[in-house]
Formats: sequence, structure tokens, C-alpha cells
Amino acid sequence: MPIPTREWQLVRRPQGEPVPEDFRLVDTERPDPGPGEVAVRTIALSVDPYMRGRMSAARSYAPSWELDATMEGATVGQVVASRSPDVPEGTLVLHGLGWRDVAVLPATSVRPVEPLPGLPLSLYLGVLGMPGLTAWAGLFRVASFTAGETVFVSGAAGAVGSLVGQFARLRGAARVVGSAGTPEKVRWLTGDLGFDAAFDYHDGPVRELLAAAAPEGIDVFFDNVGGEHLEAAVSAFREHGRAALCGAISAYNATEPPPGPRNLTQLVGKRVRLEGFLVGDHADLRPDFLATVPGWLREGSVQARETVHDGLDSAVDAFLDMLLRGGNTGKAVVRLAPDPD
Repeated sequence: MPIPTREWQLVRRPQGEPVPEDFRLVDTERPDPGPGEVAVRTIALSVDPYMRGRMSAARSYAPSWELDATMEGATVGQVVASRSPDVPEGTLVLHGLGWRDVAVLPATSVRPVEPLPGLPLSLYLGVLGMPGLTAWAGLFRVASFTAGETVFVSGAAGAVGSLVGQFARLRGAARVVGSAGTPEKVRWLTGDLGFDAAFDYHDGPVRELLAAAAPEGIDVFFDNVGGEHLEAAVSAFREHGRAALCGAISAYNATEPPPGPRNLTQLVGKRVRLEGFLVGDHADLRPDFLATVPGWLREGSVQARETVHDGLDSAVDAFLDMLLRGGNTGKAVVRLAPDPD
């Protein structure tokens, strides 16, 4: 018997900032699971900055979403029908076919997860999922952070940046500095997450704000923003500084190529290393990551704040609020159903 579902589709590719008219919510049906397949009802789905790139037809590290097809993204849900002995009904799973309330897919394409006593399953989309592993890999492997160093994180109140700062603090950073887009986010970074200093990048030139927050310079830069933040970090680097380039959200909606940092000649004399990275290249770190971070989470050493939007109808608003207005503090998620008892 076909399974009714509602799904968000991309209907046109945006020029500049996406708008609600670029999307369409449709009622459709999916077939019952075939041999080796499962049907998964969504509990929560993820909206992430990288999804802006998937709206474009330009070649990128993630495949473009097809027009008039259902969009995809990380999802945590529960198996409601199964024709796989390995993934029975009732199993909680992660998969990559978000933006819908029911997905039918091969059982080999889901990853079972355990309930989190006292914690929401949506944390598997954030601190215990791709954003958490991104923070872990970027800080410890790509940037080669070691105890006693000063770390600067751009976009520090987001899903990834907020974890980078906390991981650095827990592993002995001498100083952790973050940038954010509102005074409330700045207070959260310094008051709750233990950042030594933070600033609102709207308050003046980032180079000056960073110099005041890290007067002795920085050793590690974890970049989620690009543009002016990257230029400021280059000026603030001490010798042998390292940057893990995770994203450049300041340029995601640009219609013309943004200007590059004007001070790259400093990289030579300071012997600085800039390295872009994709979390998918560091999946081998997941066992170490999962052996450490859940314990930090349970003992309260790491905070994992979520900005939650309710219902599939709110998914586009959640995405645009995160991408265009910085409306999220921590991880932005869309909750479709309560966690199972």
C-alpha cells in the first residue's frame, strides 16, 4: 500500500539570496518498502549552511539538488515499516533524505542510533553528528591544535563554531576568542560556553575587534565566515599559525566574486598554513570523537544548544532564518514528531 508523505522540493535556482518562492511543499506517495528496504518516519531534520551550495547548478563538493525533486539532508527518525532483518521496525536511525516526513530507502543507507537518556535525538544532527565531527576534525587534525594555543573561531555561535570553542577549551587552550552576530550570542559565548572573549562583528572592523580580543595574536583560526574575518585572522596570526577553512557563509549568496584578503603576503613571513577541508574526508575520526564527546555532553562540560522550529511546514523558514538572518544559536533543527518513549 503506498505511503502518503509531504516533501519539500526545489523549484528554481536562486540568484543571490534564496526566497520562499524557490521551494514547494507537495503531497505525494512513496511505495511500500521492497526487499531490503525500510520506511522511516522523520523525528527531526537538519538545515545547514552548506545546503545553499546544493541549490546551485555549479559544480561543488556536494551534488546539486535537482529541480522539481525532493531536497535532501540529515535526518533522525524511526523505522515504521521494514523488509530488512538487520533494521527492524522501531529502530531509531540516521539517514540523508531529509525535507520529508517519511522516507523509503535501502536499509544499508541508514545508521542505527541509540536513545539518549534525558537528551533529544536531534542531537544526532548536531553535536553528535556532522557538525560535531566537523568541529573535531577541523580543530584537532586540520588545524593541529595543541594545548596552550590561542584559538579564534568565526561564526562561533553556530552549530560548528560553538563546539570548536568548547573543544579547544576542554583540551587546554590558552585563550578562546569568537565572533558572532548579536550581543546576545556574544554573551552566550562568554557567559555559558567559557570563551575568554567574543565580539559582535557589527561593532567595527573585524581586524580591530580581533586585535582587542586577542592582543597577543592567535595560533589557530577556525573559519566559518570567510571574507573580512579571514583577512583579520591573517593579520593576527603568530608565526606558524594554522587555519581550518570550514566555510565562507559571508559569500554564499554573492552574485559577484567577493574580494579576497588583501594581506596574504603575510603568510610567507609568518609561515602560516591555510587548509580547507570536508568532514567526509575524516570519517576515520568518528570512533575517537564518539568515545569522547558523549561523555562531555552527559557531564555538562559541553553545551549543545538548539534552535528548534516545529513542523515540516516550517522547514524553509528555518533554513532561510539560519542562512540569511543568523536566527539560530547553536544547531538549527526542524522537529516533526516527539522522541519515542
